[in-house]
Amino acid sequence: MLGTADAVTVGAAAMIGAGVFAVFAPAAEEAGSWLWVALVIAAAVAYCNATSSARLAARHPESGGTYVYGRERLGELWGYVAGWSFTVGKVASCAVMALTFGTYAAPEWSRPLAVAAVVGLTAVNYLGLRKSTGLARLLLAAVLAVLAAVVAVGLGGSEANPAQLAVSGRWPGSFGLLSAAGMLFFAFAGYARIATLGGEVREPETTIPRAIGIALAGVFVVYLLVAAAALTVLGREGLADSSAPLAETVVAAGWPQLVPVVVAGAALASLGALLALILGVSRTVAAMAADGHLPRYFAAVHERFGGPHRAEVAVGALVCLVVLAVDLRGAIGFSAFGVLAYYTITNASALRLGPQENRPPLLVPVFGLAGCVVLAFSLPLISVVAGAAVIAAGAGIWALRRALERRGSA
Repeated sequence: MLGTADAVTVGAAAMIGAGVFAVFAPAAEEAGSWLWVALVIAAAVAYCNATSSARLAARHPESGGTYVYGRERLGELWGYVAGWSFTVGKVASCAVMALTFGTYAAPEWSRPLAVAAVVGLTAVNYLGLRKSTGLARLLLAAVLAVLAAVVAVGLGGSEANPAQLAVSGRWPGSFGLLSAAGMLFFAFAGYARIATLGGEVREPETTIPRAIGIALAGVFVVYLLVAAAALTVLGREGLADSSAPLAETVVAAGWPQLVPVVVAGAALASLGALLALILGVSRTVAAMAADGHLPRYFAAVHERFGGPHRAEVAVGALVCLVVLAVDLRGAIGFSAFGVLAYYTITNASALRLGPQENRPPLLVPVFGLAGCVVLAFSLPLISVVAGAAVIAAGAGIWALRRALERRGSA
């Protein structure tokens, strides 16, 4: 059984991934010198979401996350919308991971490299190979070491300009600040992994909430330090214009020899997260197919390898299409919208918990729900329009299917 330290490690490993290598540039473009405030808002919303998820997981200890919580607490439609939002949001997240890998490894070949990564890791999942918890911990240690090196040369070098950290200058507007917070929220994704550990930890009622708080606080500090290093060296404009911000930070700090180390860290973070994401999304697709919400064709399990092979191939193909269709910043915005929609339903489901069901303090799901809605609709307009259209299309498919079922049974 896992203790608090183990649960914190698992949660931190799920959160610290490709996002930290990519998200600060578009966030700085939106928020400017108010980047710090946006980071605090994103962390607060993430905490509320994780707490609501943990309390719901204790009441519904089965796989599926908010797909299950929404169905049981709000009705079948909301469970379906949660599953649909998770799938489309995480498909875009997979594209972010792949594009981050390609951008750091070879910017001029970023898309071909990203597609190759998706194809290769889809094949790994197809064959039944899985990333172990031990490997996740090794990846976390390696990525943290890389981030520590970036922070050290950024904040400790002669090129550092602490004046860049001041929250001053042009007010980015409410939409600019909240749009940045929505993008930074993407970098905290993964905290829900702690909420799913109910059967694997000692005293889950106390261990899971404590681990969530510690993991989020730790990751928040890491992100603060990394953002500070990038800002002091590159400045707000330089960070906003960067395509590979952490690599450009070490170059500007006078340590170009560290670029291969940063590239290796980005590759480890991106590919490790991509492997886990393809695995998770394909299982959600297979579960929805088994329930009849998607074509049952995708629910099939491979006789030899034991995985939902058709769902895995379909997810891999969708990710490749997203990689070829959008850039990194567009994928971050679209992913954030889908995931925020998912957690909106999580918090709404938590509001339906009764006092005898270890309901969180009312402020937590209320702030989480309101925060998700506000951040989602403060994202760049193209992300909002595309995300809302895809989710609406999913709801329309559900309604059409139910209408056909009723007509067939009449």
